[in-house]
Amino acid sequence: MNRVAADLPAQVPDSDGHASLNRGLLFGASAYGIWGLLPLYWRLLDGAGAVEVLAHRFVWGLGIIALLLWVRPRAGWWRALRQRPAALRFLAAAAVVIAFNWYFYIWGVNHERVVETSLGYFISPLVTVVVGVVLFRERLRRPQRFALSLAAVAVAWLTFDYGRVPWVAVGLALSFATYGVLKKKAATGAVESLAVEATIILPVVLGYLVWLELVGRAAFGHDGWSTTLLLIAAGPATAVPLLFFAGAATRIPLTYLGLLQYLTPSVQFILGVFAFGEPMPPERLAGFALIWAALAIFTGEILHHRRKLRREALRLAAESAPSAERRSWS
Repeated sequence: MNRVAADLPAQVPDSDGHASLNRGLLFGASAYGIWGLLPLYWRLLDGAGAVEVLAHRFVWGLGIIALLLWVRPRAGWWRALRQRPAALRFLAAAAVVIAFNWYFYIWGVNHERVVETSLGYFISPLVTVVVGVVLFRERLRRPQRFALSLAAVAVAWLTFDYGRVPWVAVGLALSFATYGVLKKKAATGAVESLAVEATIILPVVLGYLVWLELVGRAAFGHDGWSTTLLLIAAGPATAVPLLFFAGAATRIPLTYLGLLQYLTPSVQFILGVFAFGEPMPPERLAGFALIWAALAIFTGEILHHRRKLRREALRLAAESAPSAERRSWS
């Protein structure tokens, strides 16, 4: 969100361009909408421990990814990746980080902290900006610095209101920002990188599932067919929104994709307050209002800056056109 790599369409797109854009927006809304609704799914698995749910998410998710690679093979990708040991190390670290992220999320949902998980995904883009400043020496404009300061005040206020650090939210935001950095460093295709990450973590989660079975604490196969089927379906629940996201990323500008990402925590917030009845006293709502204000300022500034750059580029192009024409006649 802090750095937009794709530009807005330079001209009015044709009918094919409109169709692709509309399809991309639908894919993006579907991906972020599903991620926002997933708390309803994880609540159905409340009887299974968060770690067991996480383990099955990796196992069955890898099955879906393997099926995708079989249906649409990407020739030579593993051979090429093996020649990049640094990328493999980044993906190994990413596997560990995303495991923690998923654990925080599932644990928070099943311990009546859906609102706090939404807070984590609200502040995640802002944490990513901080990571960009610290690690990549990216410079912030004044409104962006103000938005980050406002978000820091909001987190401090919410810490005071909760009576504790909202560690689920902070853990989600930090782990997701770290995951983004590692994926950026790895520079590998979405499906291929997920296959590597799930494969790396697979021995650990399989060992854990075997241990659960041996000590008689496994929910899979013992808590009824509904629980077993839900654990298996954790694979599609993981892979399907990722596929929608990949479809959106190739069709719409990252500016649009960045705005759509707020759909996920917004849906989670609504579920937490209205579906799960989590408390939202005025003091806590004030903290969330500060977060929303920071995001509005930050997003508005980015859009304004993009329009300014676009106008400047068009002005320079218009000024250079006559001189180029004169040179062609000389």
